[in-house]
Amino acid sequence: MNSVTLTAVPGVPDIQPGDDLAAILGDALDRAGLWPADGDILCVAQKIVSKAEGCLIAYDGVTPSDRAVELARELGKDPRKVQVVLDETRRIVRKFRSPGAREGTIICEHRLGFVSANAAVDESNVGAEGAALILPRDPDASCRALALRLAQRFGASVGVVMTDTFGRPWRMGQVNVAIGLAGVPATIREQGNTDAWGRVLQVTEPALADEIAAASGLVVRKNARTPLVLLRGLDWTPAADSRATDIIRKQQEDMFR
Repeated sequence: MNSVTLTAVPGVPDIQPGDDLAAILGDALDRAGLWPADGDILCVAQKIVSKAEGCLIAYDGVTPSDRAVELARELGKDPRKVQVVLDETRRIVRKFRSPGAREGTIICEHRLGFVSANAAVDESNVGAEGAALILPRDPDASCRALALRLAQRFGASVGVVMTDTFGRPWRMGQVNVAIGLAGVPATIREQGNTDAWGRVLQVTEPALADEIAAASGLVVRKNARTPLVLLRGLDWTPAADSRATDIIRKQQEDMFR
């Protein structure tokens, strides 16, 4: 039978700007006796990568534009946070404020192409008041750097998936999705293969990276401080040029934006 294991790695300390994240994660794996092997995949929470790379924006240094002030008034938000959101945004897809809600939401197309609430600008678990965390400049490059350092340390070829929590249209709740990749394919093209009854598959293309990211969320809790998950046992083929943006639907094929 096919089976995988997902293990939340304990002992990752609070991350500070400039920290050597690869060394810190390697030390946590060592202490836990979870030495990566060929084919393992490490799921790393975006938050600790952003912290290590100094992607923390203090509101004291933000001057809201007229547009930010207007949106903040309409949505009941801090205009400085709205400005950070706008700075990370290619395009506002939609904005709304539910009746009775303390503040509204801006659905944005992020500069990296992801569509998410508030351009993935996050104030939770950032370790500072009056500040927000933004996504890394290049999540794929961050993943590749981690994969290389950890491969050198442990002598094993591993994949890395950077995860973040996104909401989804038409469904309640949030799930972890992949926003950065090293080695792990974004999707698996099944077109041309056959199903269990011999029928040729026409459109099947599992979102492997997102499935891995979502699975990692099963063993992580917001208050547990376990931003690293080791996945073992998955049968997968490395893809040297994989990018998380490969999972974004092309604009000309998008029926909903």
